[in-house]
Amino acid sequence: MSDKPQDNICPPDKIVFDADRGEYICTETGEVIEERIIDQGPEWRAFTPEEKEKRSRVGGPLNQTIHDRGLSTLIDWKDKDAIGRNLDPKRRLEVLRWRKWQIRARIQSSIDRNLAQAMNELERIGNLLGLPKSVKDEAALIYRKAVEKGLVRGRSIESVVAASIYASCRRIKIARTLDEIAQYTKANRKEVARCYRLLLRELNVEVPVSDPKDYVTRIGSLLGLSGATMKLAAEILEKAKNAGLTAGKDPAGLAAAAIYIAALMNDERRTQKEIAQVAGVTEVTVRNRYKELIQELKIEIQNQ
Repeated sequence: MSDKPQDNICPPDKIVFDADRGEYICTETGEVIEERIIDQGPEWRAFTPEEKEKRSRVGGPLNQTIHDRGLSTLIDWKDKDAIGRNLDPKRRLEVLRWRKWQIRARIQSSIDRNLAQAMNELERIGNLLGLPKSVKDEAALIYRKAVEKGLVRGRSIESVVAASIYASCRRIKIARTLDEIAQYTKANRKEVARCYRLLLRELNVEVPVSDPKDYVTRIGSLLGLSGATMKLAAEILEKAKNAGLTAGKDPAGLAAAAIYIAALMNDERRTQKEIAQVAGVTEVTVRNRYKELIQELKIEIQNQ
């Protein structure tokens, strides 16, 4: 037997997989390196997303906003059998009992009950604020960590949920103020703020500094301003940041003042009262930030 190395070894970057034949082939020599590979995919074919969804037999992905992450099963309320026929009254009562016990079995421990109540509250507040799914998922993860560390014990579930939502908004840079979130709970702003500080301290949640530019698009859209005006407002805020004018100031107030200046410059006039109401700040705040910006940045506004 020869000790010489084989010259016909195919380089790894030249090996391709033929899915139709189930073979690994060398593109340089045409050699079939391995054949009869087991197909790991489904045995059915689908040509549209609708067909794929209809034929798939697996469940949905994990959902953090459900207390059991969506792993448990549900008995439907349609009262029909597998073929689609209506159940007779006797069988319907039997299924009703199954459904009742199945719902009870889903929530057994005190932690399950806490999470079930909290996730319903999170969904309610999230829908009222119009938050995307990514924010709600992040808030649910933060709340679960708080439950695991025992931070919810002795505190209002609503307050901790609201604090988790605010932390999630800050992390994903969705512009929502603490006042906006607190108004949809029975707890006051002070209690939500206290829970928020607790989450940051105990869970080591990293939250970036709130940027006033994150508020521009939302405030501008609600006021019906053009894209050019919103872009100008963002540029004003960038100049203010570079000049060190944003440190220690309420980002919503700064964004409101920048939008007021940009609207005046582009002749899309809005009153300070209108902008203050949309931004969730007072007229005094808008007025003070407006004066600071035009003085420090030396902005000239014609025909005030």
